[in-house]
Amino acid sequence: MSLASRVVGFVKLMRPPNCLMMGFAVLVGAVVASGGLPLGKALELAYGFATGFTLLAASNALNDYHDREIDAINEPERPIPSGLVRPWEALAFSAALTALGLSLAFLTSLKCFLTALLATAIADLYVTYGKKTGLPGNAMVSSCVAIPFLYGSLIAAGRITGLVALFASMAFSANLGREINKGIVDVAGDASKGIRTVAVRWGPRAAAVLSAVFYMTAVGLSWLPLAYGMVSLAYVPPIALTDLGFLHASASILRDHGRENAKKVKNEVLLWMTTGMIGFIMGVLTV
Repeated sequence: MSLASRVVGFVKLMRPPNCLMMGFAVLVGAVVASGGLPLGKALELAYGFATGFTLLAASNALNDYHDREIDAINEPERPIPSGLVRPWEALAFSAALTALGLSLAFLTSLKCFLTALLATAIADLYVTYGKKTGLPGNAMVSSCVAIPFLYGSLIAAGRITGLVALFASMAFSANLGREINKGIVDVAGDASKGIRTVAVRWGPRAAAVLSAVFYMTAVGLSWLPLAYGMVSLAYVPPIALTDLGFLHASASILRDHGRENAKKVKNEVLLWMTTGMIGFIMGVLTV
């Protein structure tokens, strides 16, 4: 096995696109909290981006370690079951990334360090125990997706603003729908290991319905900032696109809740979550 393929294995273990989104969410939270570009906090924001990136990468590596037997069924091309990364290497990699992320958080501020510590605890609890609980575990993951927005607000404003909290709620709801949706993709492996996802316990149809409910909740929440005059009209185009994406995802998963379509929908939802974050930024930069 070549060195290049081994490096690729470690990169895949991190899932860089997801990590970049997590770091970007920290920046979005900071921009929304300050109502502009907080240039005076450039170093802290760099630390914040890196903290979000590395802590999610650490969680992903730890998750793949614990899921190696499930992935051998659901995703045999993943780095550990494919042999690109040894199990103990994934553990060591996760520990190193966690140490780096928490160190950067400590350099940012005490509030940020405690928040990062909380996010790490939730992520590790999910991987070691929460995943088997199904829906509560999905909520743990979604909390970790919402926390970076709050983290960015702490960097820029020293507190969590109301608008950031609302945007974080939207991210939580959309990601909860995505996690339930993801359970449809992983039914075979999850069932074999006693993981009680909605799809395993009540079937793919029930999971599709609940997933759509949370996508639509995010859509409903998305118009509150405009209704209360918290954002400018520049918020509308990207959020309208995002909402159309969530509407399409809901209709698609309800129409076809088979494994392949569920996998396609969960990947598309990441795109709509990204356009939503762009909407958050545009809405506050042009107020």
